[in-house]
Amino acid sequence: MRVVVLGAGVIGVTSAWYLAEAGHEVVLLDRQPGPAMETSFANAGEISPGYASPWAAPGIPVKAMRWLFMEHAPLILRPRFDPAMMRWIAAMLRNCTASRYALNKSRMVSLAEYSRDELVALRNRLDLHYDHGSRGTLQLFRTHKQVDASAGDIAVLQSYGVPYEVLDPDGCISAEPGLAASRDRFVGGLRLPGDETGDCHLFTSQLARRLVTENVEVRYDTRIEAIDRVGDIIAGVRTDKGIVQGDAYLVATGSYTPALLAPAGIRVPVYPVKGYSITLPIANPEVAPTSTLLDESYKIAITRLGDRIRVGGMAELSGFNAVLPPAREISLRHSLNDLFPGAATNEAPSNFWSGLRPMTPDSTPIVGSTPVRNLFLNTGHGTLGWTLACGSASLITHLISGQKPPVEPDGFNIKRYS
Repeated sequence: MRVVVLGAGVIGVTSAWYLAEAGHEVVLLDRQPGPAMETSFANAGEISPGYASPWAAPGIPVKAMRWLFMEHAPLILRPRFDPAMMRWIAAMLRNCTASRYALNKSRMVSLAEYSRDELVALRNRLDLHYDHGSRGTLQLFRTHKQVDASAGDIAVLQSYGVPYEVLDPDGCISAEPGLAASRDRFVGGLRLPGDETGDCHLFTSQLARRLVTENVEVRYDTRIEAIDRVGDIIAGVRTDKGIVQGDAYLVATGSYTPALLAPAGIRVPVYPVKGYSITLPIANPEVAPTSTLLDESYKIAITRLGDRIRVGGMAELSGFNAVLPPAREISLRHSLNDLFPGAATNEAPSNFWSGLRPMTPDSTPIVGSTPVRNLFLNTGHGTLGWTLACGSASLITHLISGQKPPVEPDGFNIKRYS
């Protein structure tokens, strides 16, 4: 089968690889000059199945109001007349119940655990190197209230058999020795030893270069203008270089998916949630993080990537906005310097960056078929694109190939929004 994959971020490239390995003829399209140039370029670097949690959760509406007024706010809302934003927020709030949170988290964790195993297998099979590490993730709690609130997540981890460690301050310092200088800043932590780290852009770039060995036709610098629907099938994809046709079409265009599919009569409830990151060289390895730390108060991840530190996080609802406000960089630096003082070379350029995460209202990605019989989706991964990439690629490949899927697929189909 000839499959046209739209989008060459980590989701599109991994999908193209799995499809090609399954024996399909694959064409990969992207407007950028290379792979992983947008949201996949400088994310936080964490591969955290155990922390695959929905943003929509009980208590979030109240917390969100408080976050908006924090000095280093994890949530930024820029009011604007945007019906898509209003619909997305309303749908997200409807998912802030205990029952929906439990259901959505169970779906996310099952796919994330499978995806991490697939990533390890793919890395070993292809001998990929992308500053990866396998030393777990530490969620750091600055208050006892945060410790108490973690009980619900721990129950889910237990139900799925995910290894975890509940740590006191000494245990946190044992896991991350660089925290010794900030011992008075936190009261405990939750560590998941099975989590990994890695540079998503490096991984995607290496895998994209391998696509030629699988006879994948890669077309960069190709702007996707529209898809042509004829009845219940897609007849082709219009680009600035001409029409591209195939037997099946897989859309992996992240936040841009709704605008692309709306003219074809398909509504995809994905909205861009902007995140930020900085990347700094390590000044003192002895006090730098060894893996990934999640600063629970500010929702910021601090990750060791070889001789660099990546600091990423925050959630900004402001539409398709590429502005880089200095205040966001200040917040990222604050979290890093507060917990790991002296770890980074602060005088060096920070490579301040932002990306538009494609979020669904229930935080669960959309992976599967559509009402158009030869059109498939792999989008809406939000902050977990790197964590879920290989698992989602394997799942959609099984569905396109008509094979038994490796995880239960119904919870990821767009039909759940009907």
